[in-house]
Amino acid sequence: MKTILITGASTGIGRATALLFQQAGWNVAATMRDPSRASELAALPNVLVQALDVTDKASIDAAVEATVARFGALDVLLNNAGYGLFGPLEAVTPQQLERQYRTNVFGPVQTMQAALPHLRATRGLIINVSSIGGRVCFPFNSLYHGTKFALEGVSESLAIELAPQGVRVKIVEPGGVKTDFAGRSLDVMSLPGVDLYDASLKSIMAVFADPARRVDYSEPENIARVILEAATDGSARLRYLAGKDAIAMAAHRAGISDEEHQAQSVVRFGLQG
Repeated sequence: MKTILITGASTGIGRATALLFQQAGWNVAATMRDPSRASELAALPNVLVQALDVTDKASIDAAVEATVARFGALDVLLNNAGYGLFGPLEAVTPQQLERQYRTNVFGPVQTMQAALPHLRATRGLIINVSSIGGRVCFPFNSLYHGTKFALEGVSESLAIELAPQGVRVKIVEPGGVKTDFAGRSLDVMSLPGVDLYDASLKSIMAVFADPARRVDYSEPENIARVILEAATDGSARLRYLAGKDAIAMAAHRAGISDEEHQAQSVVRFGLQG
């Protein structure tokens, strides 16, 4: 029986993935900052719910070791925990900037470091949950995009680096997902006393709030199925787009130039000066 460790498993994609892998006969280490939020998962056979804060290296190390102690091995690491900043880059505080990169980049790197000795022993797999935002950029998401582009670069290079050791690395890129990410894991930046961005922010928020945008959003279970495919297809494939909207956005972006993308975004989000 194979074992997967999942970060950010209390809700959304992480929780759905933990449930799917458990149903598929895997051992599941479902980790999260507050294990008291996962009573349903904890009651399932072959599921270990434990604390893991990706901004705390000691908790990362402890969770990985507890997983191996309980299940005897580690076959797949799923880096799923995430945090997003929205708003003008000019407004970011040092604390917000540190949290953005510590959660989305430094945390996954330290989790991979802790897991790699065990993954080498099983010729295992790392799956990093990025985003369509690791390929396509939207205004007022610059720092979030920065972390996802960073995670994609780390993952692509690492896949080559680890190939001689028999450890594979894959990236899953969801589009919009019907979760509470915007309420639970999204931080909005503001610049007190400065109104230069107000009109642009109002315009882009109206676009993002349009119910029509959610038509092609995925349920967390849909993304979980893509993650299961990545974990079990035995291929050397690096990237997995997840969701109709992600597939459509990636195809559109690949067919236009940087200049065309910028011009289209200005018009689409009503950002003309």
